[in-house]
Amino acid sequence: MPNMTSVAEIVQPSLASLESAAALVYQSMPPTPQYRWPLLDSRVGTAVWVKHENHTPTGAFKLRGGLVYFDELAREGKPAGVVTATRGNHGQSIGFAARRYGIPAAIVVPHGNSVEKNAAMKALGVELIERGRDFQAASEAAEEIAAERGWHRVPSFHPLLVCGVGTYALELFRAVPDLHTVYVPVGMGSGLCGVIAARDALGLDTRVVAVVSAGAPAFALSYREDRIISHEVTTRIADGMACRTPMREALDIARRGAERVVEVTDEEVESAMRALFADTHNVAEGGGAAALAALLQERDAMRGRTVAVIVSGGNVDSDVYSGVLTAG
Repeated sequence: MPNMTSVAEIVQPSLASLESAAALVYQSMPPTPQYRWPLLDSRVGTAVWVKHENHTPTGAFKLRGGLVYFDELAREGKPAGVVTATRGNHGQSIGFAARRYGIPAAIVVPHGNSVEKNAAMKALGVELIERGRDFQAASEAAEEIAAERGWHRVPSFHPLLVCGVGTYALELFRAVPDLHTVYVPVGMGSGLCGVIAARDALGLDTRVVAVVSAGAPAFALSYREDRIISHEVTTRIADGMACRTPMREALDIARRGAERVVEVTDEEVESAMRALFADTHNVAEGGGAAALAALLQERDAMRGRTVAVIVSGGNVDSDVYSGVLTAG
């Protein structure tokens, strides 16, 4: 089984690493667009760039990380199979990349997970396993299954995943180098770390704001206290951000590179989902709308500045999304 010994010792990748990762990613997908939408500018009261990671082949930014991770995995010798845990987007990334490289994949999700995300993963040919009541329990089950089968355990946070997802930030910053602030949703933190890495690699002064669900506040609490704090998850809409225990590596990078953490409520997220549909006709899942929710919370402070929000994904169940739109 590969031991990934050639992985960089540090989580934060260099510009050369990001560019190499981008070349690899573009073998499977084109760069995603970043647009300004007049209605959204008017709603917020400033220039707002939207990075559309809901436009990838799996509908979320995670795909980039999976492609980079599996390229390295295949170089070191294909394992008999891979196992990971997810609420959906990471699992689709792993399923997509595993199929590309001909490696069997088992994906562990908690009971009650998104029906349509589960279906999307199954369509990629993965073995879907339901274990536990939340992501943390599913992650622990994935560890056990990997050990039982002798399969490779794909983590939810890793330098290669950060390098892969950091390619979307490279695209954004090169397209709009004068950004004052970018708002980034946080689950386990690979997207946030990728944004910080790309900003630093390009030598920009853009401020990075981490956005956390108020119903999954562990990362925010840990950031403020500079220690790992676990917390129960209660969010009903931001499943992609529903993490009970943060990663130390991601926390360290966030404390060095993110200006602050903003917590958004489920109600604010749902309002942002409606705003994105009304103003851009884009579908965003809860985590995908969280960055806009934070910007709307801080709109007065952002007046007159050029800002960006990351729409990290659009994978929301039809009945859930219909309910959000109807409630508005």
